[in-house]
Amino acid sequence: MTHPITRRAFVRAAAYGAGALGVIGAGLAPMPSRKRPTAGPRLTARPRPPSATVEFGVDPAFLDHALAWTFDRVAIDAQRAWIAGFSDGASYALSLGIANGDFFSRVLAFSPGFVIPVDERGRPRFFVSHGRQDPILPIDQCSRRIVPELRHAGYDVRFDEVDGGHRMPPEVLAGAGQWLRA
Repeated sequence: MTHPITRRAFVRAAAYGAGALGVIGAGLAPMPSRKRPTAGPRLTARPRPPSATVEFGVDPAFLDHALAWTFDRVAIDAQRAWIAGFSDGASYALSLGIANGDFFSRVLAFSPGFVIPVDERGRPRFFVSHGRQDPILPIDQCSRRIVPELRHAGYDVRFDEVDGGHRMPPEVLAGAGQWLRA
């Protein structure tokens, strides 16, 4: 069987994040591909009304397959599984993390813009960072609204506001790595 995750793509995905965060592990990220998997364990990715028009697309199926492929080949402590993203990827990570908090114990969101309303499952912990001068996703309209909503829902949230724009500065990545290792 040919897997849509080639060794080169997997290594490239693993290089993003894991080293920068200072943790031992591998990151999985959707890579551009014409082939999309249809089998594997299922992540929940259905928005609840009234946002039923929002679609997660094919990425949850890809991540399901990537996770199954990885778990078949590598000894992984599922209790320490986490999901992370930057910008729109952070919004996606927040939404998938909330919907799959029984699988992802931690969620890292760097400069998120929104959260898709989803049915909550589990109680993951959250690390959110955002630049105070972000011109792409302004902090007042984004993280300063998201974080209080998460806290109001009873989630444990670490929120780091930093000077700068739409980026992940080294000190934020270092803090995220320490948070993951704690």
